[in-house]
Amino acid sequence: MGDEILNQPPPLADYNLFATDRVLREAVVREGAGWASAELEEYGRKAGSAEAIEWGVQANEYPPVLQTHDRYGRRRDEVEFHPAWHHLMRLAVEHGIHSGPWARPRPGAHVARAALAMLASENEAGHICPISMTYASVPVLRKNIGIAAEWNPLIISTSYDPAFRPAQEKQGALIGMAMTEKQGGSDVRANVTRAEPVSDGAYVLNGHKWFCSAPMSDAFLVLAQAPRGLSCFLLPRWTPDGKRNAFHLQRLKPKLGNRSNASSEVEFHSAWARPIGEEGRGVATIMEMVHHTRLDCV
Repeated sequence: MGDEILNQPPPLADYNLFATDRVLREAVVREGAGWASAELEEYGRKAGSAEAIEWGVQANEYPPVLQTHDRYGRRRDEVEFHPAWHHLMRLAVEHGIHSGPWARPRPGAHVARAALAMLASENEAGHICPISMTYASVPVLRKNIGIAAEWNPLIISTSYDPAFRPAQEKQGALIGMAMTEKQGGSDVRANVTRAEPVSDGAYVLNGHKWFCSAPMSDAFLVLAQAPRGLSCFLLPRWTPDGKRNAFHLQRLKPKLGNRSNASSEVEFHSAWARPIGEEGRGVATIMEMVHHTRLDCV
């Protein structure tokens, strides 16, 4: 019969991603994170379930949609995701893949988190972008004690809160990143986005970014040219007075892969931001985040 399939394996579903990976299990123990094996088994079972695998399929089949304006013509600058994306994000946040080593520091904590991130990527790779950047943002934010004190409790929270409202009204927060510009590519010292100091130690940013990773995040680490050179800033989606920041999404990138994850182009029109690290040392400051994010990719 034409509908009889003889040479295809059965669907790979309802299996434990961690328990079936002998190499990963041995590496976790060898590198000092054997204490996390039970949690890894629990997450591996959930991520390998038929339901979670279907979430990954749906998140890529129905990619994010940008809403630049509401029906009355007012700026929205919001990204809408399929519910499957939110299911994957919630599962990752509840297991602390975005913040575990900072919330519960102990020997092997970063190894355990890396193993969790690996398992999550086996299910669906796109949602690990905002998870990984949020994890990697913590060492950068610590370069400004005031900012770290304000944002760290939201970052280490295991409550996933995708609502678009000021971070201080939320149960948890995610951090994105915006460095690359059209004229410079990977040469961020060619950036032309300007940062001008205003009152209370804040700055306003004017310019663009050719790539803004995870534009639905609550705040972004951004590079811009300040009076003393290229510097690093934290740019929140909402200003301290409760207004939407002048962070305008232009479009989402059309991509062959990584479709579930939003990547965007963005413009800043006197967007409010706070400095992190020494002015003129932006590359050295943000490289803390890049370093931790690249470890995930490896």
